Amino acid sequence: MVAFIGWTVLIAALLVWEGIGLVAPHDGWPTFSDMFNTITRHAGGRWLLFAVWLWLGFHLFVRGWKFFLRG
Repeated sequence: MVAFIGWTVLIAALLVWEGIGLVAPHDGWPTFSDMFNTITRHAGGRWLLFAVWLWLGFHLFVRGWKFFLRG
């Protein structure tokens, strides 16, 4: 239950951030697309974002996974 509430609060905070970024003047509050465009402008940023994506995917989906064909 604590994890569910934590994820709900985190997702709600991200949605509020994006909403403020879309409603506020464009130069006042950055949206996620603005931040990702800034990060991926350079090759090092693209590699860093790819590494974070791999790390997050591994820790969320692969760790603790059991192969379904084993008895």
